[in-house]
Amino acid sequence: MAVTRPAPTAWRVVWWFGFVSLAADMVYEGARSVYGPVLAALGASAVVVGLVTGAGEAVALVLRLAFGPIADRTGRYWSLTILGYGLTAVCVPLLALAPRLGVAGLGFAATMILLERLGKAIRSPSKSALLAHVASAVGRGRGFGVHKALDQVGAFAGPLVVSAVVAAASLWAGMAVLAVPGAIALLLLLTLRRRVPDPSVYDDAAVKAAPPDGEGRGWWAEAVGAGLSGDFFRYAVAASLTTGALVTFGIIGYHLTVEGIVPVAAVPIVYAAAMAVEAVAALIVGTVYDRTGPRVLLLVPVLVALVPALALGSALVAVLGGVVAWGVAQGVQDSTIKAVVADLVEAPRRATAYGVFAGIQGLFAIIGGVTAGWLYERSLLALVVVVALTQVVALALLADTFRRSALRHRAG
Repeated sequence: MAVTRPAPTAWRVVWWFGFVSLAADMVYEGARSVYGPVLAALGASAVVVGLVTGAGEAVALVLRLAFGPIADRTGRYWSLTILGYGLTAVCVPLLALAPRLGVAGLGFAATMILLERLGKAIRSPSKSALLAHVASAVGRGRGFGVHKALDQVGAFAGPLVVSAVVAAASLWAGMAVLAVPGAIALLLLLTLRRRVPDPSVYDDAAVKAAPPDGEGRGWWAEAVGAGLSGDFFRYAVAASLTTGALVTFGIIGYHLTVEGIVPVAAVPIVYAAAMAVEAVAALIVGTVYDRTGPRVLLLVPVLVALVPALALGSALVAVLGGVVAWGVAQGVQDSTIKAVVADLVEAPRRATAYGVFAGIQGLFAIIGGVTAGWLYERSLLALVVVVALTQVVALALLADTFRRSALRHRAG
């Protein structure tokens, strides 16, 4: 007689999703920690580094406009999640081939970085929708926070592994070794899918049918978020202002390298420290969010404004302070900010909402990445001022959005 194993608890599933992200983050965060030095070694300027890293974030965000609706329309959340992680597991180790390609090396490396970010675009709306179902049973702030913390353990470990390999062998060997955690991530993900084929069983509020007002809605209307609330769009624009203005670590790593502030092998260690800060920030802010509501996110614009003033300076202590601010802002942007989306949007359209949200973020990210690289080469003071001004606007928009949402909930 066959024995049916009981479904794992919601917390266990949250942890398993976190372990998948832990292994995957070892791959792409390990590589991301040295994207600046990698591109510089292949002949890139600061503008090219800003363009590639900014475009990478844009690809990871904007293309979710397509993959969110695809996930909701087809219901293939698991398939898209697996495909996205697969791209990351393959493309990052292939960066090791770049120096062997001569003049084509820079173009090849840029392509691999963009394809890895495409994998993020493919999987993220689906993964976030799956996780939102499970996290509803444990508190979305805590669920997303714990997931992000585990994610950041990998983001901490990956750069340390890369640093050790770079110091012992070469920058390119550091890329090749990341094939190992990539394979582990895929194995864990396939196991989780077998054990939990339908995570919506953990979500009492999930509605299996499509929303009534979606009948006849075209794909393009879905992709641009037709039918999503005004609160959602105000929040998306406000959050995206913080995303676009947060200087990428590619620029920070480039600055650390070309200014000789730390050796190349130490850049991943600095990045690993930022990842550790992200993990702690995600846990703390997620818990505070569940207890006090979204106003805790008003901290993010303040942190984003501090980053270029500190991290792009010449004093190591100030630079490290800027990296800490970068880590806290990044941790909240990639965890608790997503929990707010799940609270604003009904279950059948969450993948679409995550795609639209990320698409808006991506538009700001590519503008911010290129602008930061351009201003960095011309005037650091101008970069600091521009970032600060955008964060004043972001802070005002977030405060207004939370006020409107609170009034609407009280009226309801």
